[in-house]
Amino acid sequence: MKLNFTRVCCPSNFSTFIKPSLCTNLHRPLCSSSLSSSHTSLKPQIPLFLRPPMHSATVSDLQKWHDWAKCLASSVGTTFLDSDNGPDSSLLCRELKWLVEDTIEDHSVLSQMSIENGKRSVRLRAGVEDLYNMWKQRIEERKPFQYIVGCEHWRDLVLSVQEGVLIPRPETELIVDLVADVVSENEDLREGLWADLGTGSGALAVGIGRILGSRGMVIATDLNPIALSVAAFNLQRYGLQDIIELRQGSWFEPLKDVEGNIAACIRWWSHWHGLSFSSLQRGCFNVKTWWTFHFRDKW
Repeated sequence: MKLNFTRVCCPSNFSTFIKPSLCTNLHRPLCSSSLSSSHTSLKPQIPLFLRPPMHSATVSDLQKWHDWAKCLASSVGTTFLDSDNGPDSSLLCRELKWLVEDTIEDHSVLSQMSIENGKRSVRLRAGVEDLYNMWKQRIEERKPFQYIVGCEHWRDLVLSVQEGVLIPRPETELIVDLVADVVSENEDLREGLWADLGTGSGALAVGIGRILGSRGMVIATDLNPIALSVAAFNLQRYGLQDIIELRQGSWFEPLKDVEGNIAACIRWWSHWHGLSFSSLQRGCFNVKTWWTFHFRDKW
């Protein structure tokens, strides 16, 4: 039978296939058991706010950079917004504020940035030259802000992201809410094995894993080793190594050994007709897609 959920517009095609029953002889997976050493050795980009403050600069130099960056942001006006629905100056100035907050160790400095305190040394998580380069990438190259700072705020999480891995969209938070509603009414699903196909940053796997807790399990698959390294960082940061297993491979390919034991399978499939991946990295696009839930007798 089919679950009748309201059709929504979001940047992904979400399909979940749920079996009414679950085989009982299910073995708990280990997080890194299916990743080769070459994949687990990949180092994901550490989010800026988590990096050690190994750099320093005077307040005067920091102020000089900030004034330059704000001037550059203000010069954009509505140019990006009018051309491709990109950020306007108002949003860019907010992003500049967030960048400063992620960079400075002592936030009290923010209220003291003035000529009088110009010679005071400030500890930073990125050097001043790096900050110049970051902001040039944001404005001149239109690099997404999430890739600049290395993270995205999603639900109540702060997830690591980097180039080569799609940024979790706010609309996909609805998927986790729907899963929470479904498992609240079905203990087999709460205690079952879930599969997240094409996990990317691991956002859905982490969100669902936190709902299931120690009673359920998630296997997250992806063909991209960069995505798997980012997902591993995120699930480890939220202490979900014993609940989520990462496997490399295309879609169902890494799940052959658990065929027949999967309680629910989630697919977040983005459709970007006529767009290359490099063009997607310039920002967000409004694409009409949908998600559905289906019950099946077997998978």
